[in-house]
Amino acid sequence: MLDVRRLRLLRELAHHGTIAAVAEALAFSPSAVSQQLSVLEREAGVPLLERTGRRVALTPAGRNLVRHTEAVLELLERADAELAHARRGLAGPLRIGAFPSAVRALVPAALAELSSRHPELEPMVSEVDPAAVAGALRAGELDVALVHEYDLVPGEPEDGIALTGPVFAEPLYLAARSAGALAGHRDSSWIVSPPGTLCHAMVQRVCQSAGFGPRVRHRVDDFAAQLALVAAGQGVALVPHLGTDRCPPGVVLTRLPLYRRTRTAFRAGSAAHPAVAAFSAALHSAVPAELRSA
Repeated sequence: MLDVRRLRLLRELAHHGTIAAVAEALAFSPSAVSQQLSVLEREAGVPLLERTGRRVALTPAGRNLVRHTEAVLELLERADAELAHARRGLAGPLRIGAFPSAVRALVPAALAELSSRHPELEPMVSEVDPAAVAGALRAGELDVALVHEYDLVPGEPEDGIALTGPVFAEPLYLAARSAGALAGHRDSSWIVSPPGTLCHAMVQRVCQSAGFGPRVRHRVDDFAAQLALVAAGQGVALVPHLGTDRCPPGVVLTRLPLYRRTRTAFRAGSAAHPAVAAFSAALHSAVPAELRSA
């Protein structure tokens, strides 16, 4: 009989590509991961891995086993959801991931609503960039998370991860010291989020669509800080609606015909889990009416 815990390791290896990366993602030692995968190969009776330098590739049998593993894990999530429905009331921890502007603008109201309806539930919030959400969900570090995508940077599907439809959509703004079109800032200095984030990719794509590449001066992940730098004459920035609530004097916001859309993400099979469903309902109630209709 194949061990589900070892199958999880193989699944993570398919996503990360190296033993070291799997060990870091799951807080194991590399030797422990390697040992457990060797045991899984013996259980399977066929080679599952091919080592090429530091990277490890899956054999055809290994890839097929990962495909079956995704289905098995989804069924286990559904079983856990059914058991949760059989219990009386919601209790215990619910690990929630969210990006910073949502943590500030929406999550407090959602948690207040959640606590009023389910006082025994213990929500635990962590700031997580959407790019890191899938790995955190698969590793069990999160149960549900808010992720976003932009019109020019659509979200990529992830094995083992399910998404709701957009919970809300918010417009993007060009933040500058004076009003003007995006194309007029070809030679301006730009304030962007750090590389590797969706927000950084968004600025690159939006500027490219206007026919130029941004001349990046500052890399700052907090939208309030970006706006403060704009006010100080340090450049221009692109900021979504939730990031404009602390806009300082001297900054002009020009609305663009582009949107950022937020969804909830969770492990495939867990959509019906009552705690996940309760948080989703509380989040919907916390979204301002003007964003729900955007």
